[in-house]
Amino acid sequence: MRVSEFSAVVTDIRLESREGAAVRWRMTLDRTEFAAGDVGVLHAVSRSGTRIEVPVLAVVADEAGDLWHVVEKPLAAGTDVVGQVTR
Repeated sequence: MRVSEFSAVVTDIRLESREGAAVRWRMTLDRTEFAAGDVGVLHAVSRSGTRIEVPVLAVVADEAGDLWHVVEKPLAAGTDVVGQVTR
């Protein structure tokens, strides 16, 4: 299993899908070590100091070649994250 860790900043967030209570979002980062098809986790710290762990369920490339990280819990643009690629 490949495990890689990097620091980045969330640059954009978009709603991917909503089916009942299940919501998925796409987020872009200013840099990433994820590749299309990878999964992993993004770690962040809230303003109150609470540690947040956001699983990356998939990574997809759009028509422009930008990589979008598919998550169920979006983080605000400008949030510092530490990404961990597990596959």
